Amino acid sequence: MERREIETFLALAEELHFGRTAERLHVSVAMVSKSVKKLERAVGAPLFDRSSRRVALTPIGSRLYEDVQPAYRQLLDGFARAVAAGRGVEGVLRVGFLGTAVARFVLEVSEEFRIRHPDCRVELIETSYADVAGLLGGDAVDVLLLAIPDFAPDLSSGPVLFSEPAVLAVSARHPFARRDAVSLEDLARDKVLRPRGLTDELDALTVPVATPAGRPIERGDGFSTIQEMLALIGAGRGVFPVPKHASLYDARPDVVYVPMTDGLPYEWRLIWRTAGETNRIRAFAAAARDFVAVNGNPLLPAEE
Repeated sequence: MERREIETFLALAEELHFGRTAERLHVSVAMVSKSVKKLERAVGAPLFDRSSRRVALTPIGSRLYEDVQPAYRQLLDGFARAVAAGRGVEGVLRVGFLGTAVARFVLEVSEEFRIRHPDCRVELIETSYADVAGLLGGDAVDVLLLAIPDFAPDLSSGPVLFSEPAVLAVSARHPFARRDAVSLEDLARDKVLRPRGLTDELDALTVPVATPAGRPIERGDGFSTIQEMLALIGAGRGVFPVPKHASLYDARPDVVYVPMTDGLPYEWRLIWRTAGETNRIRAFAAAARDFVAVNGNPLLPAEE
């Protein structure tokens, strides 16, 4: 049973006239008659009583119309809503973020987005390190702001919005705290904490398995949130590389942030499921790009 046959049946059931049905569907009368006969053969009984003077539904045709019409209308409405969501900039956009400073940036971009698209509401969702890998796949958020490239084949990402150097978060009592800088080689001299829930591939984007000279990097306790990470570092349980803005937004007396001479820069970009891309996401990405073009790196002072 094809969609055209269902549409023809429903239209004829409402018009009860072959000519008006043909005009409504922009087809010939012969095509209407052919579709109805094909559907009647599939059902195994007449759906219409036809005469030279009138067209009427049979009892079976009447029952079929009562059963099919609401479902067909619901199907059309569902597709209409899907099209509106995909092509329009309205409804709700769920934006995930990680950390205090990033929240500030997302809030500012959301305000610019709201001015441009008042019919679309932005919901901000704070994430943890343990959430990152599963949020997009689980459809909990529409788009995430992260400092890593798209980490799965079914993800897409926008261009780099801004970047910042890496620093190493260490205990204030750690020997590194008295140094002007550290390198990736120094990571082999202590335990490096590990975010819970990350795949090995995703974890390696921040912490390599070995130093450039080949020395293995030992991993320490796991953590899920930024505050948990900082508490472990302050207690001397390990170290962890973080973006430089952490020294401004996550300052605390028991943690020191030491510049890294060769740490990979943190490049912030928006990431979303390729199959879930909509005009809402594209519009938010455009608002983020425009905001950065005017304001520069929003996480560091201008001289950085």
